[in-house]
Parts: sequence; structure tokens; C-alpha cells
Amino acid sequence: MNELSPGKNIVLVGNPNVGKSVVFNYLTGRYVDVANFPGTTTNVICGRFGCDAVTDTPGIYGISSFNEEEKIARDIVLHGDILVNIVDAVHLERDLFLTQQLIDTGIPVLVVLNMIDEAEQHGLKVDIKVLQELLGVPVIATSAVSGRGMPQLKEAIYQARVGRVLPQVQEKIGELPDQVPRPDKLLILEGDQYVAGKYKLIARNYRDEIYGARRRWVNELVAMSVRETGRGQALGAALGRWMIQPVTGIPLLIFTLWAIYQLVGVFVAQTVVGFTEETIMVQYFQPLARYLAGHLVAPESAVGKILVGQFGVVTMTVTYLLGLLFPLVLGFNLVLAVLEDTGYLPRIATLLDRMLMVFGLNGQAVIPLVLGFGCVTMALMSTRLLGSVRERRIATIILALTVPCSAQLAIIATMLAGLGPGYAVIYGLIILSVFISGGVLLDKFVPGKSSSLWIDLPPLRLPRLQNVLQKSWHKSKEFILEATPLFALGALALGLLDVSGALEAIENALIPLTVNWLGLPKEAASGFIMGVIRREFGTAGLFSFPMSDLQKLVALTTITLFVPCVASAMVIFKEWGWREGSFIWLGVIFMAFLVGGTVNQLLHLFISIPHTSPLTMLAGVIILWLVLILGLSWLKPAHDK
Repeated sequence: MNELSPGKNIVLVGNPNVGKSVVFNYLTGRYVDVANFPGTTTNVICGRFGCDAVTDTPGIYGISSFNEEEKIARDIVLHGDILVNIVDAVHLERDLFLTQQLIDTGIPVLVVLNMIDEAEQHGLKVDIKVLQELLGVPVIATSAVSGRGMPQLKEAIYQARVGRVLPQVQEKIGELPDQVPRPDKLLILEGDQYVAGKYKLIARNYRDEIYGARRRWVNELVAMSVRETGRGQALGAALGRWMIQPVTGIPLLIFTLWAIYQLVGVFVAQTVVGFTEETIMVQYFQPLARYLAGHLVAPESAVGKILVGQFGVVTMTVTYLLGLLFPLVLGFNLVLAVLEDTGYLPRIATLLDRMLMVFGLNGQAVIPLVLGFGCVTMALMSTRLLGSVRERRIATIILALTVPCSAQLAIIATMLAGLGPGYAVIYGLIILSVFISGGVLLDKFVPGKSSSLWIDLPPLRLPRLQNVLQKSWHKSKEFILEATPLFALGALALGLLDVSGALEAIENALIPLTVNWLGLPKEAASGFIMGVIRREFGTAGLFSFPMSDLQKLVALTTITLFVPCVASAMVIFKEWGWREGSFIWLGVIFMAFLVGGTVNQLLHLFISIPHTSPLTMLAGVIILWLVLILGLSWLKPAHDK
């Protein structure tokens, strides 16, 4: 390796889904989520390579300020000393457009031709020497996930150099004052108002001319450096097409969801959790904790109850976190990691695009919606990927109201498994009806304009076991570390309320709501109080007192629609401000109790009718409501899209 040049700022730049995060991991040794769908890297991540700084930028198609990701990347690129441009060898005609724009900045560039093994499998042969000569910068062929070419990448970083600038750019650079840095001149020529404003200049209008010349040059590059050998992978391409066509894609999606339920909802939620919670925690850990605490304080004292009582900081927190939630979250994260790494998620987005248009969204909204089943907080942050404020607002409300996170969903699955398939179907119909109703009504009344779907479909890949395991463990560990203090504080608060008698006073005050309207025991109030801290904490709290099957259905419905956890609420307030954030937060609480109470009142009405099944009658009402609301979405002119 060349002698290190201390103080260099190395910037990783590339289109979405080209492997920047894997390269970043290799160079810095710092773990970053590695996924196979657009929008994975939405934050700027920094690390060290020797004495130099390495920055991993969001996936972009250019540095011309078209969206938030490009603005972030633009500001980082303009201050970079070395630009490491990662491109997908399978899609050079797309990725080299950004490559040439980076070269036109005049900053030293190194091109990493990643996924070269996939290009070979698709019957593509890239002539590295020709491409390197035409671009005027070093080109390194790699397969980052397998490590192929990565040692050579480390050797080549400091060989980055200024490449061949487009003649159309070179001849116009002289129009701008010498005091303007060379990279900034390019963006001013391309019409970037922000960069021009920094120097009190007027942005030029050469964007179309430069972009046209750049596109023609990239087409020539690909024609001269890439040839097809005719040994493509027909099966993978065919399967990818089947996944996005409704006739074949919907059955494949239904089968995938069924398989996920069998793995997470049945095996993990019942078999694994049955052992970790009931055997390890209840039979062994809790008695041991009470025995040890008994040597320090009297078990029936206030301190003893706070430590190891019903809401014990030690017993309740550890049991829920390690015995119940950790295996559930780990199981779901394993499934999500496999879906990400195979490239199936963007195909689900394409498949569901027309369906989500009913809600004023496009198929890309499936990404935050699917992420919401892992972590609603993460999903709320990922709504920034959506193309308009209107779509972000609709997606935020739907996520906050109807999408349970993996931890809560797994607990719900456990409770539903004990109730039987009939209750599971009714529960699913209720949540689905709220999801569809909310989306349709939001589409009608939320002002603004929605955008069309623009998304890359990466090649289908077999997931790498190491990456899947590493990502799943990392996310699950982060969840436990984040949740532990919140769970402990929640248990402490409930314990203090319990020993002081305040909890009973709150329960009595909420009797008109919990008992009269929802038809639940008054103790259910503690579950909703816990739900404000963590939704899964509140859901798990519903296990602590006896209820009938119908009461459990009402309780599960209400707690599912209840407000997201504190962390998610903070994201809502941060994204939308305290005024609108409070409106969303309080509106979700109102809707949760409205729907839960309506379900309870209908069930009691149907019970009073002789020779009828209350569940069957309720299912009929829900289906009728869905027909009416979907009719509204088709008959009433939709909002301006």
C-alpha cells in the first residue's frame, strides 16, 4: 500500500443498492446494515481508514439537489478529498452517469466495479482496462460481499486521480470566477441555486445540455467496454418477473406471508418463547430473584414489591426483555434480513403500487410499512424516502395507528394462538378494515400531491448467511439495549403507582372508559399506561389479569391501534412539530378507543340475539363496511394526485 496521507476525507458515493455499506464495513471495520432495497442508508455514517476519515453517503443518482439525499451527498462530496464511487457492474449504463458527474467535479475519483460476479453470471464481460482508460481514473473490480478484489481496493484508494472531464463542462468552467472552488463550479453550471447563492452568483441553465452530453458519453462508454457473452441467468430473471405480475406475484406474496407467520408467529412465538419465558424465566429466574432479594428486603415491603413484585423492576423487566421480546425480535429480524438481501422487498413495492394508490401512496411506501413491522420508530424515519409531504403525512398516520412493531406483533400472535383461528381472522379483519378505511379517508382529505413510483429492481440474490446473522443480531441487540432503560423506568413507575395506591385510583377513574365502553377489567388501565412507554410492554401487560376470550379480542384490538411507543412519538414530534405531532398522537388514542369500544358494543349486541354467533355477525359487519369504504374510493373523485 502507498504511504498513508493523513487527514484525507474519503467519501463513498454511489447509486442505491450498489454495496456502499459493505465497502464501508470492510474499510472501517464498523458494522452498518447491509440490505438489498433502495433507501437502506438514509443517514450519513463516518468511520476511520488508517489516519483518514471515511464517509458513507446515502444512495443517490446525482449530486444536483433533486431530493434530500442528493443535497446531503452534494455537501459531503464538495468537501471530499477522494471520491470512491461504487457502481453496479450489472447496471453500468445507469451508474456511470453519476460516475461521470463526480469526475466532472475535478475531485480525484476511484471507481469500484462491484458485483462483478453477478455481471459474469448475467453473461456480461466488462473490459476493465478499456473502461479505466476512457474514464481516466483507476477502476477496481470487486465482489464486496464475498471479499473478491477488496484487498486490491485498499491498495488503490490513494491512486485515485482526476479523470477525463466532459468537453462541454471544461469549456464552460471559465465563465465562473476563479475564487469559486472547482467542484462548486460544476453545480452552478448545472443550475444549483443553493451553491450559486453561496457566492452571490446566478445559477447557469446548462443542465439539459450537460446532462444530454453526459448520457451520450455514458452510452458510448458502455458500448466500448461491455459485451454480452450470452450466458445469462434466465431462471432468476424469470422469477423476478413473476414476483411483480399480479397473477403470480400475489400468490407468491401470500405464500411468503404464510411462511413468515409459521416461523415467527407459530414456532418462535409459541415453541421458543414458551421455553424462554415459561421455563427459564418463570420457573427459574423469578424464584431466584425473589430469593436473593429476600436477603436484602422483606418481599411484602414497598421496596420488595417495586423490585420483585407484580411490576418488579427486576422480575418484570428481565422476563419481558429476555424471555419474551428478545427471541421474538430476533426471529422477525432474521426474516426481514432475508427479505432485504434477496431483493424481494422492491418487488413487493412494485406489485402493490396500484393497490397503495387507493391510499394516496405509491409502491415505495411498502418499505416503511414493512419496516414498521420490525420497528415503527425506524419506519417513521424512513418515510423521508417518500416523494411528497402528503405521502409522508399519510404514511406517518397509518404507521402510528395500524402497524404493530415486531415485538408487539409477536406477543399478539402468541395471544391469538391461544384464542383459536376464528378470533385471529376477526382480529385481522378489524385491523385491515381500520388500515383500509384510514388510508382511503386520508387520501380524500389530506391536501397536497402524491408522486409516482420510481424504484430500482436489483437482481435476485441468495442471501449471505453471515450478513443475515450479523444484521439480525445487531438490530436485536440494539433493540434490547434501547428498550432496557425504558422498560425498567416503566416498571418502576408502575411499581410506585401500585404501592402508593395511585394505580388503583387511575384504574377507578378510567372505569367509564375501560369497563363501561371497552368492557374490560379495570386493571386493563395499567396495560394502556404501560403502552404509552412501549406498545409491546402494554400488550404484554394484558397477560397479567384474567379476561374472557371476547375481552381479549377487544383488548388486543385497542392496544394494537394504541399510540406508538415514546421513541416513535418523539420521532413524530421531531418530523412534524409539537402542534401537528400532538394532533396525530391524540388522534391515534381517540381512534384506538373508538374502534375498540365499537367492537365491544357490537359483540354485546350480537350476544343478545338468539341463535347467532357474535363473531360471525361481527365479521359480516366488517366486510360490509369494507365494501362501502372501497366503494367510496372508487365512486368519489380522488384527491388531486
